[in-house]
Amino acid sequence: MPRVLCVAEKNSIAKSVAGILSGGRSSRRDSPSKYIKNYDFTFDFPFSGSSDVTMTSVAGHLTGLDLDQAHGWGKCPIPQVFDAPIVEIHTKDQEKMASNIKRECRNADYIMIWTDCDREGEYIGWEIVQAALQGNRNLQGNVYRAIFSHLESRHIIHAAKNPKRLDQRAVDAVRTRMEVDLRSGVAFTRFLTELLGSKVERDLGLKNNQRPIISYGTCQFPTLGFVVDRFERIQKFIPETFWYIVLSVPNGPDTTNFQWERGHLFDRLTVAVIFELCLETSRNIAKVTDIKSKSTSKYRPLPLTTVELQKNCSRFYKMSAKASLDAAEKLYQKGYISYPRTETDIFPSKMDLQSLVEQQTSDNRWGDYAKTLLNGPGSNRFKWPRAGKNDDKAHPPIHPIISCGAGLDNENEKKVYEYVTRHFLACCSEDSKGHSTTMTLKWGTEFFTASGIVVLERNFLDVYVWMKWETTKQLPNLALGQDVELSSSLMKDGQTSPPNHMTESELILLMDANGIGTDATIAEHIEKIQQRDYIKKKKMSKQTYLIPTTLGISLVHGFEAIGLEDSFAKPFLRRQMEVDLKLICDGNKNKLEVVNDLITKYQEYYGLTSTNQNKLVETYMNIKSLI
Repeated sequence: MPRVLCVAEKNSIAKSVAGILSGGRSSRRDSPSKYIKNYDFTFDFPFSGSSDVTMTSVAGHLTGLDLDQAHGWGKCPIPQVFDAPIVEIHTKDQEKMASNIKRECRNADYIMIWTDCDREGEYIGWEIVQAALQGNRNLQGNVYRAIFSHLESRHIIHAAKNPKRLDQRAVDAVRTRMEVDLRSGVAFTRFLTELLGSKVERDLGLKNNQRPIISYGTCQFPTLGFVVDRFERIQKFIPETFWYIVLSVPNGPDTTNFQWERGHLFDRLTVAVIFELCLETSRNIAKVTDIKSKSTSKYRPLPLTTVELQKNCSRFYKMSAKASLDAAEKLYQKGYISYPRTETDIFPSKMDLQSLVEQQTSDNRWGDYAKTLLNGPGSNRFKWPRAGKNDDKAHPPIHPIISCGAGLDNENEKKVYEYVTRHFLACCSEDSKGHSTTMTLKWGTEFFTASGIVVLERNFLDVYVWMKWETTKQLPNLALGQDVELSSSLMKDGQTSPPNHMTESELILLMDANGIGTDATIAEHIEKIQQRDYIKKKKMSKQTYLIPTTLGISLVHGFEAIGLEDSFAKPFLRRQMEVDLKLICDGNKNKLEVVNDLITKYQEYYGLTSTNQNKLVETYMNIKSLI
């Protein structure tokens, strides 16, 4: 019988897939790595027929990239790193995993890759194939790839029965990013650490030669730039006084305020003249000039993407982006939710979403709501989710696969599962419906408005508990053209306010909008600039904000002083790299031309930085003395 070696990205995935394909009849063997098990069973593949199968895994990447030994730290002039040979490196655990693959594929006729279906997963699949070919050259041409996004049984069997091929363009795109990040990161990290490390070490009071690493990353610096920009807008903010007019109209035992259509003006004299003119011409009588009533809706959320998951777990649960993504990964590996790294906010038309809603009817938190969606009374019945604008063609939006009941002990996993499930049920619901009325008064030459909303059907709001939409106080009962006596007419003043400090939720949105990192790596970049002491978290008024440190501010302004603000602390350079990587994936550029173009730019930036290094030092010393 033919022999097929299947390799997943994680042992938990290998165990689940083996259990499904074997019908629960696989046998388990140890491997050279304590983290990896081998699962043996039989299965009928379309390319091999009934086959003996071994399902195994890796634990992420099988290799890393580094410069050769001759170009290690302190062994060569820094500019040489841009041309130095790149070698693959392996940890001891990676060597054990590679050894297991080589051994298991010696007698294999085919290899099937079961890594995550994204660019990074494609590259890890390619690494697995390289290790396999070292053990068995006959596998060349007999490589297949499973396309899957969650661990529901029918979906996994469909993936096994409908294999594809590895996408070499995606592999090239990842390799391009890795090489550019390696060379630019090594060059500027060595340079900055040697230039500023001793000063930062002394200022931080570090002992025993604990010189800090002042690292550079193509995503780290733009991320830092967003935080510094917000901080300095607040520091430089000068409040301005403005003036406005507000009218009050009797409304039963209470009053209703009508807001000036001009909003406010910054010239006190102009507002005073307008106010006096209105008083002279109309006294305390205003006329109803317009009443508009219409049906209105509050839209249910779009299907869930990784960025939205991280942003909202930060907003609603005060979880870091990394913590929410880690919890989502664990839930995926346990089979509770679909693959949690996706840019897609459109559900495929052939997905059976109602069966997924049915899975939730037994949960005591939202089970009754799910039952109502499927066959309950009222108008809030199952509705196909709204379609967003993004479809990566690899994974559907994040959604629950099965009900977890009381099966989760980890608090973060509980919270993330609750959010994913409530979001999904909200997607499959009716929009909230209401009725809005806007009334306009004319007083003198000026117009004033007040609005009210009556919520008629809450619908998705009953399950999506974080979003609020409430009925407002009813407007006064007035008719079009009616004169109304004012309770008061006042000229008031106020002051403009600075923006708030940056929250992690806002930073995630900015990074996503500007192409900084991927949906899966945004959390890592935020975590890294915290570890490097470029930013700190600070709690103010029950909210946690991101505040830049002296070092973080100095790095941003130091490169600005050199003239590289658009290339380092702004998102433009990294955004262009992402565009180039997409062009590689689409077949419109090749790896070599993109690498050469970007490395040439970084060589020029390094030359400029080296020539003007005194500006980096002066900026750090100046900012340190001011803070």
